[in-house]
Amino acid sequence: MDWDDAYANAAHIPGSDAFPPRWSAAAAAFRAAHPPEGLSTGPHPRETVDLIRPEGPARGLVVFIHGGYWLRFDPSYWTHFLAGPLAEGWAVALPGYPLCPEVDVAAITRSVARSVAAVAARVPDGPVRIAGHSAGGHLAARMVCADTGLGCRSRVDRVVPISPVADLRELQKTAMAGPLHLTDASAAAESPVLHPAPEGVAVTVWVGADERPVFLDQARWLGAAWSCPVEVEAGRHHFDIVDGLADPAHPLCRALTG
Repeated sequence: MDWDDAYANAAHIPGSDAFPPRWSAAAAAFRAAHPPEGLSTGPHPRETVDLIRPEGPARGLVVFIHGGYWLRFDPSYWTHFLAGPLAEGWAVALPGYPLCPEVDVAAITRSVARSVAAVAARVPDGPVRIAGHSAGGHLAARMVCADTGLGCRSRVDRVVPISPVADLRELQKTAMAGPLHLTDASAAAESPVLHPAPEGVAVTVWVGADERPVFLDQARWLGAAWSCPVEVEAGRHHFDIVDGLADPAHPLCRALTG
């Protein structure tokens, strides 16, 4: 089996090269209409959080963690996807983080945990809900693992990992293992499937029916490990599975905010 091809999403999605510029343009338009507060949460220039508050008191905080195999992208591509929670009265936040190969995955986990805690302190009332896509789905799940030590953990009552990479040991079979600095020990430590299910947190795993088979496997492995539901959305692939977050009536958004 060609493991690099197995995890190559763009090669199997028609018109895949058009998605990032489309996301960037939509996100820029959304930020123009809803200017974010920019927070610095650490010494690295990528350790920032974009925070957008609703009109009136916030119901709580929704955090969305972007993907890109821990190697690419930043919050500026994703702002518009939080239109759904914002319309429902939630404050919404998008953390940035240092990228591999400058750092390893464990450093990214620690960075995101600091950012989530920092922005939660700026929205002190209500629950904290966390979602993430792909590598961000991994990070969303890691936020509620006991070893992460998330500062606002007691407020987190719902997590939705979207198309997550839940077992990083699988990526040791790919060329990404080098840039991600994966060793047997680090891949195991950073795999949510090898951590106990979080207590007091409703977890729903979301994945597209038209995704690469390995992503369906990854989603189901996390569902089995944590005894949580896995929703397989028909007609969605890896690049459009996150679209439902932007619609407050969509089941994906409802899974996070309902």
